[in-house]
Amino acid sequence: MMWRRYLMWFAQEHVDFRHAEMQSILTLYNIPIKYVEKPCIKKPYWIVEVPSEEFIKKIASRSVLIKNCIELWGRAKTESQLHENLRSAMKNDTGQWIVNERHNTEISDEYICPSELIQSCCSADKSFKVEIETFCKHFSMQEKVNKIETFSYLPLEGTVKLKNPDVTLAYLEFYGVDPNNVPDKPYDLFFGKWVADGQRDLIHVLSLKKRQFIGNTSMDAQLSIIMANQAKVKTGDLLLDPFVGSGSLLVAAAHFGAYVLGSDIDFMMLHARTRPTRVGQKERHKDESIRANMKQYGTESRYLDVVVSDFSLPNWHERLTLDAIITDPPYGVREPTEKIGIERDNYSLSEEHLVNHVPSKVGYELAHIYSDLLNFAARHLEMGRRLVCWYPFVREEYQEDQLPSHPCLQLVANSEQVLSKLTARRLLTYEKIHDEVPNMPLDPNGGVHNFREKYFCGGEQTRRERKERRAEELAINAANRALKLKLT
Repeated sequence: MMWRRYLMWFAQEHVDFRHAEMQSILTLYNIPIKYVEKPCIKKPYWIVEVPSEEFIKKIASRSVLIKNCIELWGRAKTESQLHENLRSAMKNDTGQWIVNERHNTEISDEYICPSELIQSCCSADKSFKVEIETFCKHFSMQEKVNKIETFSYLPLEGTVKLKNPDVTLAYLEFYGVDPNNVPDKPYDLFFGKWVADGQRDLIHVLSLKKRQFIGNTSMDAQLSIIMANQAKVKTGDLLLDPFVGSGSLLVAAAHFGAYVLGSDIDFMMLHARTRPTRVGQKERHKDESIRANMKQYGTESRYLDVVVSDFSLPNWHERLTLDAIITDPPYGVREPTEKIGIERDNYSLSEEHLVNHVPSKVGYELAHIYSDLLNFAARHLEMGRRLVCWYPFVREEYQEDQLPSHPCLQLVANSEQVLSKLTARRLLTYEKIHDEVPNMPLDPNGGVHNFREKYFCGGEQTRRERKERRAEELAINAANRALKLKLT
């Protein structure tokens, strides 16, 4: 079996999530892959080999970080060398690396593809077009046309068709990732046949700007899709978000075919009675709800329900089994961390007051939230399935060995999203590896370093210091002006 070589061209966003999303998709579809070069976060592309083009299309059908995938025909460091390699490819029977004759070693920056790949696209009955794409540099339309004309030697017999051609050829130039230091010549050049686009359009389809119901902490569409991918959500799965909020994660999971459940302690949010989030909106519309969001995207049939419940109190049947859990627990910053309870000792409630009683709430420490979450996942996840959750931390105090842990769960992915100079959060992906669940006490690593206290203390102290310093400067300046006026 002849493995083909492909270029995966990524968007330069959420770079730290790239490998985790790709590995999840590869294992989801059991796709064999060879890396021609070790993936590097400093480059927006990977060069890989897979046995079939269908595998590349499967990857692209899920990935939101991939822009497009190209069947690689040629690669070089200069335009002249790229054209020379393509001319050689038209006479080449098997794909090969260019061999360095001096050292008899393979040069990883040049490649000649088999001639059959080019010939298969050149028949008279196949229309075509050539697209130009650059990274970190802009070309005018005329410059793009000039570059397209340099490929006139290719034996393309079909007609040019700019909209929906049979074959799309792609020429890409990479000028590095520093927009403030763009070189005159590109570092890398690629040419090949377009195979598939990634799911970048899905970001706009599921955008919060267009969504019927959102809240203060609604997860943006791109991150929601990444979480669903890392949970390896597929058609027919049963998925739960135990801190569901406005249901953004359910929207992404349902898009990939999962049946979705949610729970949250916030009655007002689940019933869309909280203060509107959108600027200028004074009150919630009657048709705002999580169900309305699912109906908006045509996935209402996969929406099971959401329930008002306290996650710290077991309310799911012990035999409930889930295929995935994806969630964003509250950190106590924009949303409170609460559970049902009362701080008074020996408190009792009479039967006459029980009917209309609204339970009071106490703080739900982050240490307890993550211990409860991992224990819940260990009990209710199917073997080999995943929990995907966010974990906040103070950046200067981060240590990987202090992440929440459980003997039944293996941490398989850990990606960082920077929130500020002080704080960040990590997307943690756990996979269930054992069925015998011990009765775990509070996780000693679940304290997240008193994140809420340090978040507010650090931020407010800094602002307070700046305000006091500014007031002091103004007082000194006012005193100096008064003294100057008195002296004059």
